[in-house]
Amino acid sequence: MTAKKESGKEKKNAICEKLCFEAKKAAELADAHSIRAAEGFSGDYMKALNAGKTEREFHHFAVEMLKKAGFVELSSQNRLKAGDKVYCSIHGKGLFAAVVGHGPLTDGLAIVGAHIDSPRLDLKPNPLYEDNEMALLKTHYYGGIKKYQWVAIPLALHGVVMLKNGEKLELSIGEDEKDPVFVITDLLPHLGKDQMAKKASEVIEGEKLNVLIGGYPHPDKDIEKRFKLGVLQLLNEQYGITERDLLSAELEIVPASKARDVGLDRAFIGAYGQDDRVCAYTALKALVDAKVQNKTQAVILSDKEEVGSNGNTGAHSQLYFFAMNELQARVSGKELSRLDEQRCIENSCMLSTDVTAAFDPNYPEVMEPLNAAYCGRGIGVCKYTGSRGKGGTTDANAEYLNSVTRLFDEKKLPWQIGELGKVDQGGGGTIAYIFANAGMQVLDCGVPVLSMHSCFEVTSKLDVYNTYRAYVAFLENMK
Repeated sequence: MTAKKESGKEKKNAICEKLCFEAKKAAELADAHSIRAAEGFSGDYMKALNAGKTEREFHHFAVEMLKKAGFVELSSQNRLKAGDKVYCSIHGKGLFAAVVGHGPLTDGLAIVGAHIDSPRLDLKPNPLYEDNEMALLKTHYYGGIKKYQWVAIPLALHGVVMLKNGEKLELSIGEDEKDPVFVITDLLPHLGKDQMAKKASEVIEGEKLNVLIGGYPHPDKDIEKRFKLGVLQLLNEQYGITERDLLSAELEIVPASKARDVGLDRAFIGAYGQDDRVCAYTALKALVDAKVQNKTQAVILSDKEEVGSNGNTGAHSQLYFFAMNELQARVSGKELSRLDEQRCIENSCMLSTDVTAAFDPNYPEVMEPLNAAYCGRGIGVCKYTGSRGKGGTTDANAEYLNSVTRLFDEKKLPWQIGELGKVDQGGGGTIAYIFANAGMQVLDCGVPVLSMHSCFEVTSKLDVYNTYRAYVAFLENMK
């Protein structure tokens, strides 16, 4: 009887293995070797998160990373050959980088594309004011945030100020332990009865996201607005800034916290801005580490995704396509025809490497368990994004989806496939549709994230490391 039962069980398992699909579980991936590799990779990734809290800062970090790996500016090269490594900055907020392959660029590129902006608070053009003997800064939130998450936490000020003489000043205040931090105050619960009765979207109004920046008055008792002037005097003494300079500044308020290990076993990473710098970093590292192949390999890092990808640094900008054209011209050594440019685009394949929502056991009601991504199970593949009736999406075709997932299977890489929550619950989008509209094959493929768009997003170290491995496999093997 025992032998028969075991034989029947084995037969059942064989049938399931042949006919069924099930993504690998986190427990199956968490062997000693995988954990060591994930821990080592995540340490460098966390340094990148701390160094690049804004799109400008991450751009600078990425350029330095590429330079150390032997990449040079595309515009500095007259002719390019197989193995050459180049990059092109898109106005200091976006980036195109490539490793030239052995084949012609009319055969297309293997591209991994991510965005490097994150939800935040931007200072208004006229930000500084005083009220009841306190100096404050007015902000305008950027991207999809839950406004109540930004109050009563330490905040830092990052960005660029253009001085009257044309000099560019880069600021970062609140990150060093010796720096002051800033804060948006909240109402005490003792007096919060009416506030707590409001909908979550109305608990903190946009116009109340005002940052406390100072409380000492200017020493001259005969002038007005002494608290505002006290702050202006400090800015002028320490940085040479006047109020006029703030009008054209790009200053951002971000959480002052550092990237941290999460959990007693340190299995997770908690940090601001992992959407989408987790995919940007893994893509960059994959480009640096991938072996030169027949197909030219590239990474695109764009700005403004959180607000529609518009502007000259967003993915809609023609500058990313111009960089591809310039690369093609410098490889071929001749002026390109429009047909050659379009053939390059049409034959290119891309992973739109944006994060996806991870199933959260605290909020199972918004997810559809059969079609959700889970922490610790590897890279999350999304055939389509959009909302409700697939509004605003691109939908990868079956042929391309199969070629990517078949590659992951061949390389024994853990992957899972799903959607961003229940059909009528909401949704989201990525840069995929922009490049698909140009004619490329594009598929969304990224890291599952808990607490997405919050001030402290959470990812699995196993997912981060295996996403990097998936991007390497894509760059090295897509035909």
